Amino acid sequence: MRVPLADGSFGYGRVLKPPHDAYYGYRTETPDSDLKRIAAQPILFKISVRHLEERRWTLIGWREMEEQFSQPIVQFMQDIGNFRDCTIFDTAGHERSAEPQECVGLERLAVWEEENVEERLLDAFMGRPNASVEHLKVRLK
Repeated sequence: MRVPLADGSFGYGRVLKPPHDAYYGYRTETPDSDLKRIAAQPILFKISVRHLEERRWTLIGWREMEEQFSQPIVQFMQDIGNFRDCTIFDTAGHERSAEPQECVGLERLAVWEEENVEERLLDAFMGRPNASVEHLKVRLK
């Protein structure tokens, strides 16, 4: 997918097993449709996204999944009332209780809206913190 960003540039993502997508550390000033070049870029993050029927994003092609996408996506949940109550789980169906420290660096279970993904990508490319990412980080105390 080609994702238009607020500054006029473009980010790129890939539909995995819905609702999960992966987003590349690749940004262009003009639209790129070279799937091989895009797929060669590093992955910034994998998240669940609610795609709208009417979208601004462009589907630019289909490509066989690389080995890196065969691994389960690992996320965490944390109880709002008791921050010590965390669960780590993955898309393969594994689940276990965890200490909050074990969740550092993992994505919190959340479904992102397209506009928030656009903001997160641009923030990553600009080297600035993203408010949604900061809000969703594991709470340690």
